[in-house]
Amino acid sequence: MKLKRLLICGSAALALAGAAQAEPVKVGMITTLSGGGAGLGVDTRDGFLLALKNAGDAGKQVELVIEDDQQKPDVAVQIADKMIQSEQVDVLTGIVWSNLAMAVVPAAVAQDKFYLSTNAAPSQLAGAGCNPKYFSVSYQNDNLHEAAGAHATDAGIGKVFIMAPNYPAGQDSLAGFKRYYKGEVVSEIYTQVGQTDYAGEIAQIRASDADAVFFFLPGGMGIAFMKQYAESGVGKPVIGPAFSFSQDILPAVGDAALGVRNTAQWSKDLDNEANKAFVETFQAEYGRLPSLYAAQAYDTANLLLSAVAKADVGDADAFRAALAEADFPSVRGKFRFGPNQHPIQDYYVREVVREGEVLTNKIIGPAMADHGDAYAEQCKM
Repeated sequence: MKLKRLLICGSAALALAGAAQAEPVKVGMITTLSGGGAGLGVDTRDGFLLALKNAGDAGKQVELVIEDDQQKPDVAVQIADKMIQSEQVDVLTGIVWSNLAMAVVPAAVAQDKFYLSTNAAPSQLAGAGCNPKYFSVSYQNDNLHEAAGAHATDAGIGKVFIMAPNYPAGQDSLAGFKRYYKGEVVSEIYTQVGQTDYAGEIAQIRASDADAVFFFLPGGMGIAFMKQYAESGVGKPVIGPAFSFSQDILPAVGDAALGVRNTAQWSKDLDNEANKAFVETFQAEYGRLPSLYAAQAYDTANLLLSAVAKADVGDADAFRAALAEADFPSVRGKFRFGPNQHPIQDYYVREVVREGEVLTNKIIGPAMADHGDAYAEQCKM
């Protein structure tokens, strides 16, 4: 099987006046660059590369190998094995999908490789399955859905129909929503991963007495559902996490997304200098607005660079300590790691709006402040 491969090589160690520079770090990025989920991986790749470029000489301390996992767990495992055994990478990153993360991450950290998650953060890796070499820089899978549940409660929505794909992130999604939603869940259904026809689910929504619909359907799944739902005329309001209304899919969803509220830990209108610079340079570099996936990857690269500046990756304890400090300017503003090396951060309610000819999101209020995750106490590092 021929895999797409991109190699970006940094320079050798750079001399710093009066001080020795840490050895360059080799990073393997496994992400989705083809198929229905390609937009998520493309933004992940582009956000990470932009951070390296914006860092100037410091960014040249990273040698980056990128390959396409095709959204297939077996392909991701093959790539990871090659990167670890042949490429001899120091750090792995980039996986979008939680089923792929569960196939790759436990084996990678068991082989003493660091894994920095730009997106997927399944509950199994946040609790008893935590590991000193695994950091989630994005969130814990439940988090954005917990924020949506809290928002639905605050908005006085009494009955909700909930739906997600049947894979680890989908299961975490509905568990998270229910954890903070205090109304009645009238129906809970799981769809197939990669499903594109939602006529049956929409019929169930129509027949229900739900006041609203909460759904988590990332990438092409969300595009298909929203278009079909709008055409159905059911009319019940929808709520989702940012994944269902991310910048990368809004052009394809179109006006059906206008006015929909969704929850996120990042938005392009967050008022901090790091975010302003990120959004401006991303638009200049790629000619489009960044998505949540790009923002998370940008932060991941800057976290990595902050650790490279302080410690040699060959000294695992020192490098882990440098990562744990999270000493970088996050596009999210406040950012720190909890005891299980998952973020503690703020979450917001966003609304899809039109700015000129472009559909995008704007923050309309807070959802949760300094929020961690439900699994940290199970982590025994």
